[in-house]
Amino acid sequence: MPEETTAIDYVMEAASGPHFSGLHLEGLLSSPPSATSSPSAAASATSSFSATLPDGAAKQPFVIGVSGGTASGKTTVCDMIIQQLHDHRVVLVNQDSFYRGLTAEESERVHEYNFDHPDAFDTEQLLECIGKLKSGQSVHVPIYDFKNHRRCSGSFRQVNVSDVIILEGILVFHDQRVRNLMNMKIFVDTDADVRLARRIRRDTVERGRDVNSVLEQYAKFVKPAFDDFVMPSKKYADVIIPRGGDNHVAIDLIVQHIHTKLGQHNLCKIYPNVNVIQSTFQIRGMHTLIRDHEISKHDFVFYSDRLIRLVVEHGLGHLPFTEKQVVTPTGSLYTGVDFCKKLCGVSIVRSGESMENALRACCKGIKIGKILIHRDGDNGKQLIYEKLPKDISERHVLLLDPVLATGNSAGQAIELLIQKGVPESHIIFLNLISAPEGIHCVCKRFPSLKIVTSEIDVALNEEFRVIPGMGEFGDRYFGTDD
Repeated sequence: MPEETTAIDYVMEAASGPHFSGLHLEGLLSSPPSATSSPSAAASATSSFSATLPDGAAKQPFVIGVSGGTASGKTTVCDMIIQQLHDHRVVLVNQDSFYRGLTAEESERVHEYNFDHPDAFDTEQLLECIGKLKSGQSVHVPIYDFKNHRRCSGSFRQVNVSDVIILEGILVFHDQRVRNLMNMKIFVDTDADVRLARRIRRDTVERGRDVNSVLEQYAKFVKPAFDDFVMPSKKYADVIIPRGGDNHVAIDLIVQHIHTKLGQHNLCKIYPNVNVIQSTFQIRGMHTLIRDHEISKHDFVFYSDRLIRLVVEHGLGHLPFTEKQVVTPTGSLYTGVDFCKKLCGVSIVRSGESMENALRACCKGIKIGKILIHRDGDNGKQLIYEKLPKDISERHVLLLDPVLATGNSAGQAIELLIQKGVPESHIIFLNLISAPEGIHCVCKRFPSLKIVTSEIDVALNEEFRVIPGMGEFGDRYFGTDD
C-alpha cells in the first residue's frame, strides 16, 4: 500500500506545477487560446437560428443546460429530471458527443491533448443541432468513441422533436451563443475530492484507462481547465445544486418549475385569465385521435367527450367555494368545501351542445341555456335565438363552445350575457382548442372573464379556420359532415 501511495503521489506531483490550459501544449506556447466568442458573433449566430423558427409557432422546446465539473453528478441530475418529467417528451444531448475526432498525428500524442478545453468540442455543430431541435426538426447526433478518440464513422443517434431538451456537459455555459439557446441553466456543484474519485472509477471501468494516466490527465488538464473555464461559467447558472444527485429537494423544485413552464403557453403570460389544462400523454393522445381526419365518428365522439369532461372539471375548479364541515361514517369531523350553488351552463348552438352532457354529468340538475348566432363570413354576425335562465344574473355561467376561432361569435354571446346582468368575472368560457386570434379578441374586450381550454393552436388560415385544428367540430360530432 505505501508503494502504491508513493507512485500515485509521484504521478500527481510530476503533472502539477505551472499549468497550461491550451488545447495542445505546443499550440499554447506559440499562441494563446482564443477568448469566448464576441457578443456580436454570439448575437449573429443566435439570430440565424431564430430565423429558422416557423412563424406563429405556439411553443418551442424548453432547453435546460446542465454544467459542472467532471464527474460532478451531471448525468445523475439529468436522469432524475427525466424520470420526473415522465408525462413529457424529453431528450438528453451530451456535449461529449461533439468532441472533435483526433487525427493520426494527434492520436500518437493523445496524452498531450486537452479534452477539457473549449476547442476540443465542435461548438458550431452543437449550435446547429440544438437550433434544429428548437425549430422542430429531428437531428443526427454523432457518437464518440472514447477509447479510440474519434467519432464512430457511419454511426449516429437520431434525436427527435421533444418538449424538453437537456444539454449536458462541462463547458455548455462557456460559449454565449450556446447559453442564449437555454431557458434554464443548472450548475452541479460537488466537492473536488468526490469528483476525482468518481473520475478514476469511471475512466478505468468505462473507458479502459489505467489509474496513473487518469491522475496525470486530471492534474495536467482537467483541474486547470476546471479553474480556467468551468468554475468561471458558474456565474451564468440560474440554479446551483450542491451535492448533485443527492440533493432531492433542489431537483424536485426544478422539476416543479419546469412543469409550470411547460404548461404555460406564451399567451398565458400575456393574459392571466387564460388557463390551459396541463398537458399529459393521455391528453395529447386524445387530441391526436380527434384531429385525425380518418377517425370514425364513434371514436371521435368518444374521445371528444373524454376531453370535454376534463375541460369542464377544470373549469369548475375556478368557481368560488365555501368551507364546509361534515361528519364521516367513522364519527370524525372532516373540513372540506361546498360547491358553488348558483351555476348554469350556456351553449353556443350548435357545436356547444356537444359539451352539455359532460356538464350534466359533473353538475347534477344544472340549468343550461342556449344562444344561436348566425355567421355570414368572419365579420358578419347576427343573434338569431337565445333562451337563458330567468335568474341568470345571479349565477356563475359556464359558456360552452368547443372551438374558439376568431372570437366574434363568442364576443357577441358574452356581450349578451353581460346585458342580461351577468358580471363579466362570473363567466368562464370553456373550449377544447383556441386560436391565438380568438384569445386576443376575447381577452382584450373582456379582461375579467376566464378562458379554460385544453390546447392553444397555431393560428387561423385565410378561411378563418383554426390550424392545425380539427375541422367543423359540430358536423363531425353530430354526424352531419357528409
